Amino acid sequence: MSCKCHSKSSDKKSQKMQSEKYAELEAYIDKLQISKDPSRKRGFLIQILHRAQHIFGYLPEEVQQFICTKLAISRAEVYGVISFYSYFTDKPIGRFKINVCMGTACFVKGAGKVLDEFKRVLDVEEGHTTKDGKYFLGSLRCVGACSLAPVVRVNDKIYGNVTADMINDIIKDCVE
Repeated sequence: MSCKCHSKSSDKKSQKMQSEKYAELEAYIDKLQISKDPSRKRGFLIQILHRAQHIFGYLPEEVQQFICTKLAISRAEVYGVISFYSYFTDKPIGRFKINVCMGTACFVKGAGKVLDEFKRVLDVEEGHTTKDGKYFLGSLRCVGACSLAPVVRVNDKIYGNVTADMINDIIKDCVE
């Protein structure tokens, strides 16, 4: 048997947070003053998806449908953009998004070993989030910092000349 003493209040709090997020997204879309011209609506789609992912952390079906309704475009159009661009995700990702650069310079200098060590230490496969929801592990084609190869990006912070021995320290830097 589990305790249900806080479930109603936490459900209400969660619903309030979600409605605030939808209100923020709606205000953003409304501020864009998009005309009724369908091509103009499509022109704003990527910009709106970026904002939505920033607000929600990812793009679940409900958010996609909300955008479809606001722009009066099909769900297929929205999903087509989300699935084409690797930046967008329809799955929740961890608080700390760890990406190992796998571009040529980084790969040659040992990025594969760095990625393998992250997988081992975090007990997660590439493209997935840890069981506790804290870390997402992925890879990038190029970060544009080849002189620092191999490179790891954690959210907006770049680590250069990374070796497998540095993985635990990088994870320790991830503080809530």
